[in-house]
Amino acid sequence: MNKKNILITGCSSGIGYDTAHYLHANGYKVYATARKSEDVERLKSEGLDAYKLDVCSESDISNMLNIIIEQDSELFAVFNNAGYGQPGAVEDITTEVLREQFETNLFGLHELTYQTLKIMRKQGYGRILQHSSVLGIISLRFRGAYNASKYAIEGLCDTLRLELMDTNIYVSTINTGPVHSDFRKNAIIKFKENVDVENSSYKSLYDTELLSVKEKDDDMFTKKSSVVIKNILDALEAKKPKPRYYNTFATHLLGSLKRVLTTSALDKILIKI
Repeated sequence: MNKKNILITGCSSGIGYDTAHYLHANGYKVYATARKSEDVERLKSEGLDAYKLDVCSESDISNMLNIIIEQDSELFAVFNNAGYGQPGAVEDITTEVLREQFETNLFGLHELTYQTLKIMRKQGYGRILQHSSVLGIISLRFRGAYNASKYAIEGLCDTLRLELMDTNIYVSTINTGPVHSDFRKNAIIKFKENVDVENSSYKSLYDTELLSVKEKDDDMFTKKSSVVIKNILDALEAKKPKPRYYNTFATHLLGSLKRVLTTSALDKILIKI
């Protein structure tokens, strides 16, 4: 392998898209993947080595890893970035909708990690970057499904780090706060698909606190993806990468409050967000 390679999931937009382009432009061999064929073709037209990969498909993952090993013999890093948000109050989220959230955000992440570790164990090294969230640290109303999926990622990552401590395989958790992307737009689509707003006890709150909220360009809490890419680069290039990377002021602030405040005190702050 002449240069470090990396497999990135969820490259159709946002952090995955920007990270793939940045690393490609800075010497990495990037395998950029997306779930939809039209996104794959767009990524190819932009100069990326792109492939169709649905993280909910074990065979898609196996085929992708086989392609990488056939081309490079080794795999340096994986960035488990694919995921989406399913808004809605817990009482408005059916078990099936919750299961769908976990299929992508958790089980897809785990399946790629599971298969990747077989390669990295054999070669004796590797980097695994798991995309969590500030909502894997604290919880907000109407984010129960997403919160739960990210809290689960936290548990897997914390355990996996301990199990790999005597190896040269490093696991880094990427806790991202608000970043300019299509995440919110896509989340609202899932909300409208899966939540019965008209019959919800939270109808008025949905209208005022979820559906009518717009992302602002000058929002002090919402940052460009470059703040995340900086930490991703460190996780890839540091001799010993950090086990956890907080991204954006919101993540640092809320993560700190989680450590110092009582649960009741923190709840009084979170209910206002």
